[in-house]
Amino acid sequence: MKIVIDVGYDENKANAASLSFENWDDSSPTDSKKILLENIADYEPGKFYLRELPCILESLNQYDLDQVDTIIIDGFVWLNSEKKPGLGAYLFEKLDKKIPIIGVAKRKFHGENIFMKTIERGESKNPLFITAEGIEVNEAAELIKNMHGDFRIPTLLRVVDQLSREW
Repeated sequence: MKIVIDVGYDENKANAASLSFENWDDSSPTDSKKILLENIADYEPGKFYLRELPCILESLNQYDLDQVDTIIIDGFVWLNSEKKPGLGAYLFEKLDKKIPIIGVAKRKFHGENIFMKTIERGESKNPLFITAEGIEVNEAAELIKNMHGDFRIPTLLRVVDQLSREW
């Protein structure tokens, strides 16, 4: 089972949404879950993971992680060529390095990043920025590139993003 997670925010509240699916080309999820969290940490520039990581971990408590073979997040695993950790790297550590993490970001983080691959999907000329841990980044980029959907954002990533914004 694969899981894609996204978190939406409203002041000090968070809506952690997740979808599970079996095959990389699935057009619809096997299951979807939402969890509303209150009193979350304030956003700190450069330390986004402090706000989002607890929400993701709480969301993952709804799953049997022994059944999960990959987690996809909205964001970065590695922020730069110096391997500065992003949200995905912290998540990989918290999960005892047992589940591969793929980060899919819509905007490039400043600076060079030799651990990142860009992909274009559909007819969009705006790339997606792929980083990963526990799986080779070239393989991760191919998997995301070949996910279902005709547009820049794969179908299931778009669905979980919408679900995280529904209060």
